[in-house]
Amino acid sequence: MSQDNNIQQVQGKENIYENRIEELRKLMEQEGIDVYFIPTSDFHNSEYVHDYFKVREFLSGFTGSNGDLVVTREVALLWTDGRYFIQAEKELAGTNTKLCKMFEPGVPTVEEYLRTNMKKGQTLAFDGRCVTFAYGEWLKAALSEKEIKFCVGKALTDKIWLNRPKFPCNLVFSLDTEVAGESIEKKLKKLRAEMKSRKTSSVVLSKLDDIMWLYNIRGNDVECNPVALSYSIVTETKAWLFLQNQAVNSQVENLLKNYHVQIEEYDSFFEFLGKWTGILEGEWKNRVLIERGEISYYIAAILQEKKVELVDGNPVALLKAKKSPKEIENMREIYKKDSAAVVKFIYWLKRNIGLIPLDELAAANYLDNLRSQIPEYFELSFPTISAYKENAAMMHYQATEKSAKILETEGMLLVDSGGQYFGGTTDVTRTIFLGETDKTIKEQFTKVAVSMLNLANAKFLKGCTGRNLDILAREPLWEIGMDYKCGTGHGVGYMLNVHEGPQRISWQYREGVRETVFEEGMLITDEPGVYVEGSHGIRTENVLLCKKAEENSAGQFLEFETLTFVPIDLEGIIPELMSEREKEKLNIYHEQVYEKIHTYLNEDEKKWLYQVTRPIA
Repeated sequence: MSQDNNIQQVQGKENIYENRIEELRKLMEQEGIDVYFIPTSDFHNSEYVHDYFKVREFLSGFTGSNGDLVVTREVALLWTDGRYFIQAEKELAGTNTKLCKMFEPGVPTVEEYLRTNMKKGQTLAFDGRCVTFAYGEWLKAALSEKEIKFCVGKALTDKIWLNRPKFPCNLVFSLDTEVAGESIEKKLKKLRAEMKSRKTSSVVLSKLDDIMWLYNIRGNDVECNPVALSYSIVTETKAWLFLQNQAVNSQVENLLKNYHVQIEEYDSFFEFLGKWTGILEGEWKNRVLIERGEISYYIAAILQEKKVELVDGNPVALLKAKKSPKEIENMREIYKKDSAAVVKFIYWLKRNIGLIPLDELAAANYLDNLRSQIPEYFELSFPTISAYKENAAMMHYQATEKSAKILETEGMLLVDSGGQYFGGTTDVTRTIFLGETDKTIKEQFTKVAVSMLNLANAKFLKGCTGRNLDILAREPLWEIGMDYKCGTGHGVGYMLNVHEGPQRISWQYREGVRETVFEEGMLITDEPGVYVEGSHGIRTENVLLCKKAEENSAGQFLEFETLTFVPIDLEGIIPELMSEREKEKLNIYHEQVYEKIHTYLNEDEKKWLYQVTRPIA
C-alpha cells in the first residue's frame, strides 16, 4: 500500500470517530452537559454485550470488552486495562481519542481525572441504566467537593447512532433438572432462606446469568453467553420474571407457572418497580436486597425515591458459584470431551504445519468444527483466540479474514478457546510450538508451565481468597522479573458466562472490590502467562474445581481438582529449569491427560498423545 493511501486511510478513520464525537458535543452543549461518560455495559452490567449496546465502540473505534470513554467539550479519553493496551493503541491510532492505561503509574482513574479537571458546578451525564449503583455513588463521592450536577437520564447517542443494530430478542429455552442440576423450587427456597437470614423481604435481580441460573432457562441475546435480557423480583411468597414477550414460548411460560413465577414484559420493569414498592409485605418489607456493583444506578434511584432501604449483597451469585453435585458430575464428562477436541486439534496442527496452507483463522475454524461435533455442544463460550507470534502478545486478539497471519514452521501459536455444552462451559488455553523457537522464549514457557502447575496443586485452609493464592502462580515469573497484566484466574459458569464471579485469583488489592473466600464446588481458571509486545505471548490455562481435602486440628483444608486434560507442549519445556518436584507435577498431570483422554482418540492420535505425555527425566 502506498504512503498516500495509508494517510487517506488514517484520515478517514479519524473523521469517522471525530465526526461522531463532535455530534455528541453539539448535543452536550444543547443540554448543558460538560462531560459525558460512556462505560462498556448494557442495562445489566454484562461483561460482553450485544452490538446494540456498543456505544463506546461506536464513538471511539475501540473494540475490547472493557473500557470507559470520557468526552468533554475539548478532549476524548479512553481507559482500558492491561489486556488491551496493545490492541487499544492500534485501534485508536489515527483518532484524537487518548488512551489512558488503567493501573499504570502516573495514570489517573476516571474519577481522579474528573475531580482534577471538572470545574465547580459543572454537569456530568451518563445513561443511568448502563452505570452501576456502586460506581455512580463512587463518582458522586469523588466529585462532591466540586458540587457537580449529575444528569443520569440522558442517552444522547440515541440521537446520533442512526443505523444502530436492533435491540436483541431471541427465544428463551428451559433446562430440565437433570441438566440444570437442581430444580427451580429448590433454588428459590435457597434464595428465600438467604433473604430471611439477612432480614430482607425481597431481592431485585438484574444480572443476566443470575436470573438464567435461578429459573433454569437460557437465551441467546449476547454472543457466546446463553442469556436473555431480563429482570427479576423475588419476595417471600412471589416471584416476577421480566422477559420480552416475543422471547417466551408456552413451554417456558407453563414451566415457570408451576413454581408461581409470573412473567411480565421486559419493557414494563421500571414502571412496575415504582408501583411494586408500594405493596411490599412481610416483617422486613422496607428492606430490599440488591447488589450495588451490579444493579444499575437508575434502578437504585427508583427504589431510593420510594424510601426503600437497600441492603447490599446478592445471594444468587454465591449460590450459583458453588456447583451442585449433579453439575459437577456433568462437567467432569463434558471437560473430558472438550479436552479431547483440543488434543485432536493440536495433533492435526502438528501434523499439517508446513504441509498445507494455514493461517490463524483456519486453525481457529478447525478447532471450532471439532467442538461442534460433540453431541452436547450448542455454541462457543467466546470467539476462539488464535494468535501467532507477536499477535499473541495481545491477550484478546481476534483474527479476521483480512488480518489472519500465515502460520509457518517456527514460533508459537497461542489458542484460547472454549465451548458451551448441555453439561458445562469450558475455557482452555495452550501455546503450541510450530518449529524453531528462541531459547529465552522456551525458558519463559517453562516458567509459565511451572506457575500453572503450582496453583493447580495448591492445598490451603478454608478462609483463603484468591489474593492469598495468586503468589503461587506468579512467583516463578516474578523470580525472573516478569509479570502479566491481568488476574490469574476467574470463575466459570455452568452453561453460562465463561467469566463468572464472585471468586477470582489476583494479587492486587483494589478498593471497593469484594474478595470472596473459596468454597467447595467453585470453579476457577488457572492461567498465568507472559506477553512481550512485538514478539510473542504465552499462556497455559486449565479449569480447576475447588473441593475439600482433610480436616484436622488446623482446620478444614481445600484443594483443587483439575478438569482440563490437554498436554503441555514438551517442545517448549527445559527440564533443567525445573526442580524435581516441579517435574513430578508435570509428569503426574501428563499421566492423567493420557488416562482421561486416550479413549476418545483414534489409534494414530492415541500413539501421538502417549509420546507427548511421556515423563521428563
